[in-house]
Amino acid sequence: MNVIPAALTTATALGGAGALAGVVLPYRPRVVAVGALTAGAGVSGAAAGVAALGGGRWAAVFPGLLPLTGTRVAVDALAGLFMAVAGAVVAAVGVYGIGYAAGHGPGALGSRTAQAVLPLFALSLVLVPVAASVSTFLVLWELMALGSLSLVLAEHAERPTVRQAGVRYAVMTHLGLVLLLAGFALFAAKAHGETFTALRTGAHLLSPAARGLVFVPVATAFASKAGAVPLHAWLPRAHPEAPSPVSALMSAAMAGLGVYGLVRTGLDLLGGGPAWWWLGLLALGGLSAVHGILQAAMASDLKRLLAYSTVENMGLVLVGVGACGLFAADGDRPLAALALAAALLHLVNHAAFKALLFCAAGSVLRATGLRDLDRLGGLRSRMPVTAAFFAVAALGAVALPPGNGFTGEWLLLQSLMHGMEVPGVAVAVVLPLSVALIALSAGIAAAVFVKALGVAFFARPRDERAAAAREAPPPMLAGMALLAVGTVALAVAPGLLGDGLDRAVEAVRLPGTGAVTGGGLGVRLTGVSASLSPLWVAAALTAALVLATGLPRLRGRRRRVGARLWDCGGGAPTPRMAYTATSFAEPLQRVFDDVLAPEQDVDVTPVRESAYLVERVRFRHRVPDRIEHRLYEPVSAGLAGIGRAARRLAGGSVHVYLGYGFAGLVVLLSVLAVGW
Repeated sequence: MNVIPAALTTATALGGAGALAGVVLPYRPRVVAVGALTAGAGVSGAAAGVAALGGGRWAAVFPGLLPLTGTRVAVDALAGLFMAVAGAVVAAVGVYGIGYAAGHGPGALGSRTAQAVLPLFALSLVLVPVAASVSTFLVLWELMALGSLSLVLAEHAERPTVRQAGVRYAVMTHLGLVLLLAGFALFAAKAHGETFTALRTGAHLLSPAARGLVFVPVATAFASKAGAVPLHAWLPRAHPEAPSPVSALMSAAMAGLGVYGLVRTGLDLLGGGPAWWWLGLLALGGLSAVHGILQAAMASDLKRLLAYSTVENMGLVLVGVGACGLFAADGDRPLAALALAAALLHLVNHAAFKALLFCAAGSVLRATGLRDLDRLGGLRSRMPVTAAFFAVAALGAVALPPGNGFTGEWLLLQSLMHGMEVPGVAVAVVLPLSVALIALSAGIAAAVFVKALGVAFFARPRDERAAAAREAPPPMLAGMALLAVGTVALAVAPGLLGDGLDRAVEAVRLPGTGAVTGGGLGVRLTGVSASLSPLWVAAALTAALVLATGLPRLRGRRRRVGARLWDCGGGAPTPRMAYTATSFAEPLQRVFDDVLAPEQDVDVTPVRESAYLVERVRFRHRVPDRIEHRLYEPVSAGLAGIGRAARRLAGGSVHVYLGYGFAGLVVLLSVLAVGW
């Protein structure tokens, strides 16, 4: 019996029931019902994905759901991988959201609108990989975009920055939709069909120029959704301003669907392409990784730091996808399969630890009302369970053993280093540079999460609200516990993915690699042997830690606490004497000063009676996103100027408006005449 259609039907029914519950139920039962039904939809979607990873396949056509084209769906192992990831994240976040929404009252995420949209957005995350035609995919993609936009704006009445983030996100996501429409319309016209099957079989009918005209706009739109630089400007604004459960869904699941679109279109439907496609994607991924982690290092807003970390990790995944396409273009399909397996493995790991990080950050925000690391501190004793979950996720984010992020990055480095044997000047330059950028991003990531964990949880509290924080309620802890279990399982036994990862790679017509097997990690290439067991690494590190902390106690060494002669009678240090997040990042800022281009200003206000006496000195320092500052802000200012100038055209005269209409009709007829 094929469980995929039954599981997807159940997920759809539960998602619809959750939306209905969000509309009709009163506040308290609404929060519980919506959270439970959303979690159920996630479990059903994950079950369908796991079945597909196990070798199941399913396809169907529903003629009446969409006019003209109908709705076509199909599930293979590649779709199953993304369905399983999205479903698992949705299930955990659904449970977490019960406690989160209950703590915010009937407004914001607990409102009827947000509670009705949340299950539909979660359902769209599961269903996007199921689409098997251009029209079905675009409808589901737009439903996902509109749902996420509505949820980003859930707290717009509380902070004006939410509205600004919503506008930026709305513009970027709909520009992406325009690019998708243009690219897929050309593809469908040249392939004489809009189903994915027709696109696969008709891809050879496209000339090289037409293939490029399809790939470039489509890849640009998908890279924007993944948060790739320089198309990332919406992400560090929207993710921090959205409610934390929504941030977790967007970062852990929705950003990954941008990667799904790239893999499905570039490798599967188009069947690969020339090397310049993938060299561009490699450059985009490397730039995203370094830029994202540098901005995260400078950020003092906890959720903004995590958003930029998403940019970094999606950049690493794009490096793997680009390397896969580059190796396939050279004809080395086993190496291409290895690079894709590394990218997909890192995407799965990122979904686990990033969802947990955002949920832990949401617990901190709910308990303190603060996101500023410079004002937090002391949460380890006030919120010990949340601190432990944040530490588990941070270990995965720094890509060091035994964290789960280590395995994917290690495999990615292996594929890039063995790929240096591929001939070509561009490859000889790009691959070593990519290895260096990955190593650089990993080193900075360690500093970033030491800062986040140390300042927020282990430093002394710098605000009364941080000092009075309380642990998150049980539903939030339960949701985080589910994510923590998944993170630890992926860290010590990536072989749980086993053959499923191979099947996902084979779905894009590449050979299976056997890269993840038997609870360990093995790389198998012709003439090369490399392997790693995360379980043994974790055991060795745990034993070393136990010995390092236990031996001093066995020797009877005791720590003496008392007055020291060299403290000059000053006593214990106060919170004002401790490192803040900003001061922690300052040495790193000095190293990358030319890249980050920090801005600072000193404003001296003299007293009224004399210019020589100072009343106040104000020092302002910030490190803006240089790409956003130099690229997006001038464009936004220019568009605003055009908008102000365009108001003069609306003079209120009916005759002038009729003239505009006549002029537009003449231009349209002229264009049609030239085209005919």
